[in-house]
Amino acid sequence: MRPSPVAAALAALLLSAPAVADEGMWLPSQLPEVESAMRDSGFQGDPGSLSDLSKPPMSAVVSLGGCTASFVSPKGLVVTNHHCAHGAIQLNSTPENNLIVDGFNAATMADELSAGPGARVLVTDRFERITDRILADARGATGRAYHDAVEAASKAAVAECEAEAPGYRCSVVDMYYGTDFHLVRQLEIRDVRLVYAPPDAIGSYGDEIDNFMWPRHSGDFTFYRAYVGPDGKPAAYSPDNVPFKPAAWLTVSTDPLAEGDFAMLAGYPGRTFRHRTAAEFADQVEWQLPSRVELMSALLAAIERGSAGSADAGVRYAAQVASLKNTLKRAQGELDGLRRSDAVAERRRQEAAMSAWLASQPDAAATRADIDAASRVIASARATRERDQLFGLMQAQTQLLGGAMRLQRLALERGKPDAEREGGYQLRDEARIEAALRQAQRRYAPEVERAILSELLARHRALPADQRVPEIEQVFGADAAAADAALDTLYADTVLASEDERLRLLAAAPAEVQASTDPLMRAAATLLQAVLRFEDGDKARAGELLRLRPAYMRGMIGHARSEGRAVYPDANSTLRVSYGRIESLQPRDAVSWAPLTTVEGIVEKHTGVAPFDAPGPLRDAIARRDFGATADPGLGTQTVNFLTNLDTTGGNSGSPVMDARGRLIGLNFDSNWEAVSASWKFDPRYKRAIHVDARYMRWIMARVYPAPQLLAEMGLPLDGADRGPAPAAAAGR
Repeated sequence: MRPSPVAAALAALLLSAPAVADEGMWLPSQLPEVESAMRDSGFQGDPGSLSDLSKPPMSAVVSLGGCTASFVSPKGLVVTNHHCAHGAIQLNSTPENNLIVDGFNAATMADELSAGPGARVLVTDRFERITDRILADARGATGRAYHDAVEAASKAAVAECEAEAPGYRCSVVDMYYGTDFHLVRQLEIRDVRLVYAPPDAIGSYGDEIDNFMWPRHSGDFTFYRAYVGPDGKPAAYSPDNVPFKPAAWLTVSTDPLAEGDFAMLAGYPGRTFRHRTAAEFADQVEWQLPSRVELMSALLAAIERGSAGSADAGVRYAAQVASLKNTLKRAQGELDGLRRSDAVAERRRQEAAMSAWLASQPDAAATRADIDAASRVIASARATRERDQLFGLMQAQTQLLGGAMRLQRLALERGKPDAEREGGYQLRDEARIEAALRQAQRRYAPEVERAILSELLARHRALPADQRVPEIEQVFGADAAAADAALDTLYADTVLASEDERLRLLAAAPAEVQASTDPLMRAAATLLQAVLRFEDGDKARAGELLRLRPAYMRGMIGHARSEGRAVYPDANSTLRVSYGRIESLQPRDAVSWAPLTTVEGIVEKHTGVAPFDAPGPLRDAIARRDFGATADPGLGTQTVNFLTNLDTTGGNSGSPVMDARGRLIGLNFDSNWEAVSASWKFDPRYKRAIHVDARYMRWIMARVYPAPQLLAEMGLPLDGADRGPAPAAAAGR
């Protein structure tokens, strides 16, 4: 089968167009094509070797399923961000033993704690183009039929991949919006344990006030360990499991950092939208982001109302609150950034230029027709977007109702052959469903879930009549009084608050689940009918966009090539590499920010009140100027965070930042406020990434909350960490 025009154009483009060092989330397979640019930027290794996922440093970079991490020892020690591990820390916390507040330090491997049944370390070892296979049966189809053909081919490829390699999880991802498809294979490590976490007052110093801000002073790091069965294969948590032996691990640099130094980052960025249409840019600015800001604020207020006066509920919802706060601030920053850069107008100008170029091409008419058709499909989703957003949050932001809906959907899907089940409900997914049902036990309080639903139901009642969901009104009523009464009954009479009952239903026959008289299970059965009805329309729309968007990409890539510009694929949670340098920032007139912060800034910000309540041991060590070998020789003090111009987005949290020799110099954990909108529009004037300096991590582990056992395991100087015994379990403030 002949390669698609877009794929051919892309291949030619990568061979001919120059790359910009500080922009681009490159696939490892693309790096040999930008070798010259990487070397010019200061990289001292072989860029070609970075395309081999079986070799270091790529083989040491892992996904946590939403965050990135990296192996740093031959005994499966993994380092990531504190905020990436927040859920695991919360899961192991109680009001009496609050690891969020106190931190955690396992003196021995026997003291390490399970990060939860849903925790995963995913090691990618295969990335293979299978476009022709995926599109073979889709060609000539439209709408739902196109979607179903792509889905069926993807499921078959995944099933074949996982049958060949038990213990691996495979997936099919598309690049350039339906243009190219790749098979990804990842070793799925299912026993992940918490090893070391600084107190929240270090790991989240500044919290939401400082989130997305520079200067920053956060020790956003935590250590996990990956475990496997005694036979070396992935296994669920068991005391008999042994540390995983990775093929490679990163060496932690002990060298100083300076502005202009080469920096490279590898990780699993979630989603970017830089290749979306001007109409989608406008929707983001005019509706999606403003509505998200309002909704996240409302949900946070609802959780605060529901948890008022309950320390236990506060702990249970700590991770969810942190996530909502991050989403809220990110949405506001993205909105401000897109408005500041006039991104909608710029994308319209780019489309106009692309259209002018396209008019002179041989296939202009057919390409233009598909682009226009895609625009109509995109516009059709606007009619129900408020409804869809609210209904989605009712499922995603609730533990018991969301769990009940998963159980009812699983019961429905179990009546089908596995290949015909809905994605997320196949046999391969049942362990993850079980993990979510188990974790609900530490993340649920009835008064809080009731408050969340009450808020969302009020907003649903305010929708126009033609957008309201009949099944929601059937379950909760059509007015506030009926909703309050329904919520009272549902949460008073349900037995799903029992983990044993949730797991019993998970193991039960489909008929038994569907016949359950539990009020929440009955409510979920009713709501599931709406899910299925909406899903049919969503899949028809998704199929059309998979079929039509490649025409838009053909125009964008062709026009870029005509101007000598490279086009990298939007991020989609696959392994990517970006490279650039340590760089200062001048965000506005007369303002200039240095690229390194120091512990003096911690003291300057300290108020004694959260989120600027630096722990006593940290302040004491700073006052003693007890820095040792980790102090910066030029600054004469201890550094904390640093800035680079690396191209990052959500999902890059925890990504290892490496020097010109591939050694770990820090962990990515944030972006600056001026660049939050980079998921849609990259602006080199403002885009910076914020990282925790590996020297600060070492100093905390040597002089503040000592972990000599981990420093030794990573082959690092103890630098005084062995002067006293490491805490046996929790490190108090």
